[in-house]
Amino acid sequence: MTPDRYSHGHHESVLRSHRWRTAENSAGFLLPHLRPSASLLDVGCGPGNISADLANRLDAGTVVGIDLSPEVVEAARRDFATAYANLTFEVGDVYDLAFDDGHFDVVYAHQVLQHLTAPVDALKEMRRVLSIGGLLAVRDADYGAFVWAPDDPLLVRWLDLYHDITQHNHAQADAGRYLATWVRAAGFRDLVVSSSTWTFHSEEERAWWGGLWADRIVQSDFARQGLEYELTDESELRAIADAFLRWSHDADGVFVLVHVEVLARA
Repeated sequence: MTPDRYSHGHHESVLRSHRWRTAENSAGFLLPHLRPSASLLDVGCGPGNISADLANRLDAGTVVGIDLSPEVVEAARRDFATAYANLTFEVGDVYDLAFDDGHFDVVYAHQVLQHLTAPVDALKEMRRVLSIGGLLAVRDADYGAFVWAPDDPLLVRWLDLYHDITQHNHAQADAGRYLATWVRAAGFRDLVVSSSTWTFHSEEERAWWGGLWADRIVQSDFARQGLEYELTDESELRAIADAFLRWSHDADGVFVLVHVEVLARA
């Protein structure tokens, strides 16, 4: 199987977004169901800040964060592992998890399945390492459901280009709407499906969101892959980046990101 290709990469502008995420804004659907003594696997943990939040709540349990990038795992260890005795980070492959059957009470994956070529296979592997009756918690964005104002054809072009790049990588940018189908196909039961949003509107929020995407458009793997696949050119990328900055300076600007969440039992 061809290795998955991450459409964003790990440029600072990408990690800037990931480091903003917390258990509250990214795992709120899971938090009421956690026992302090639970063992939890955070798949695709990135820089580790959500993992650390979860470890703080599972003070009598354990949290293991895994990511495919050794550099990202090392940064997470540096930033968090020494501060939490119940938290560890490991390099790991979601298709071949290095844990025994039934090892965890909870498996959590945030913004992961949208980047995979075989999400159902990954979910089957997550089910393998869950205890009988263990809890799966997955949350993914649905890019096709994003909305913003004011209207700008260059932001529409950004979204079309994003879909083109992810399709070239055989990934699904609109993963949110397919989560329940994938989870059921992987053999889980008792699904609970919900949705939530991130909304950026205040001056500070617009500056942060617009600024990081302006950087991502021209500096991250999004740019490199778009150019490599001959889907865009540097002039267009600069124009899209400028459109994000224009949006960020508009007092009426709003950007709403839709996410779908699924809880299910192994």
